[in-house]
Amino acid sequence: MRRLLLTIMFVLLSFAASAAVPQTLTLDVQKMTCPVCPFTVSAALEKVPGVTKANVDFWDKTATVTFDPDKTNAEALIKATTEAGYPSSVKP
Repeated sequence: MRRLLLTIMFVLLSFAASAAVPQTLTLDVQKMTCPVCPFTVSAALEKVPGVTKANVDFWDKTATVTFDPDKTNAEALIKATTEAGYPSSVKP
């Protein structure tokens, strides 16, 4: 029984160690002209596999996105906003 528990703990720790650390990046989002636009941008970003959070600010024209870098990247996020009608770029 003890050996089984140690094996299970080892396997769980191995999974935890191999999981990617979430990354956060901010996008400059163009063409947001009304307070409803952030909902469209947020929905587009949240459909990207690996995105865990998307916070869109209408007044600053930005989207702060938290994502799993093993599942997506900046290019995919930019593509998602652009295809939704809101071109974006990584904010320096």
